[in-house]
Amino acid sequence: MISLGSLELALAFTVVFAPMIAEAVVSTRHDRVLRAHGATEPDGDVYKLMQFAYPGCFLVLLVEGAARGVHWDAVMAIGAAIFAGAKALKYWAIASLGERWTFRVLVPPGSTPIHAGPYRWINHPNYVAVGGELAGVAIAMHAAVSGVPVTAAFIFLMWRRVAIEDKALARR
Repeated sequence: MISLGSLELALAFTVVFAPMIAEAVVSTRHDRVLRAHGATEPDGDVYKLMQFAYPGCFLVLLVEGAARGVHWDAVMAIGAAIFAGAKALKYWAIASLGERWTFRVLVPPGSTPIHAGPYRWINHPNYVAVGGELAGVAIAMHAAVSGVPVTAAFIFLMWRRVAIEDKALARR
């Protein structure tokens, strides 16, 4: 077993948060385009809570890993592989939605559900991917204390989000 030093922990933080920042930039760009085309945002969305909870959940998991003196081992490798697979699914979902992907639920006029890419098999692959990201980091960081409750809490938020999203899409 190899203990992770400050360089490795910095890398772990970068691997988690750099894509998150890039995703926020893409989401903001898509948000502007959708709103310019008359997209509406449904009432009751949990976005305001999610925008803090999403990075906060990862921060808790990474801090627990740092506090534990997490080490590179087979468990970390499995967690990293789950995280990477989840990111791949997420980016496939984002590519399939194109400009319709944002952090917010925005429904453009006359829109219809997407049935391309992973949406052929899964109704909400982006949310499945986010659950996988959290689980992957929890496993990689050996987050025995915070892993399950943090992941479960965010999955609950996504479940609420899916209900709002499905209702908004059904109206179209």
